[in-house]
Amino acid sequence: MNIVTSDNESNDDVTVSGSPAKAKSSRVADEKWGKEVMKAGFCIIPSLLLRCQQRLGLNPSQLAVLLQLADFWWEAGRKPYPSKQTLSDRLGLSTRQIQRYMAELEQAGLLVRIVRSADDNGKLSNEYDLSGLVKKLRELAPEVLKAKEDTKQVTRKGGLKK
Repeated sequence: MNIVTSDNESNDDVTVSGSPAKAKSSRVADEKWGKEVMKAGFCIIPSLLLRCQQRLGLNPSQLAVLLQLADFWWEAGRKPYPSKQTLSDRLGLSTRQIQRYMAELEQAGLLVRIVRSADDNGKLSNEYDLSGLVKKLRELAPEVLKAKEDTKQVTRKGGLKK
């Protein structure tokens, strides 16, 4: 699958494994959204990011910027690098607003902007390191999972195990 954005930036080709679990997952997604929609591409977002938006201190625009960055992040070892203009076009915000939200996310420790430049000293779009966001989500995960398990125990016959 090759994802191309409005300003011709693209992610590398992504190969999806042919495992039965992935095939079932693909069928479920096709049933929910429709084959044509899924052919246009998809993005993997941990539910924890959505469920813990408030705890992470993210306003709706900051979350939208992170979701857009995640759409460009297909490989763990390769950081996303959409231009501010691409993000601006996708979100309907000015490039200045995008810069402001990026700075706020950087201050919160959720991303790091990495300046890239071309061989001829020309400026390229920044790379974005989301390891700060990943770290914070990993810190929240055990607590959220425990609360989920506790809720399960309470709803089971016999109540909470001690």
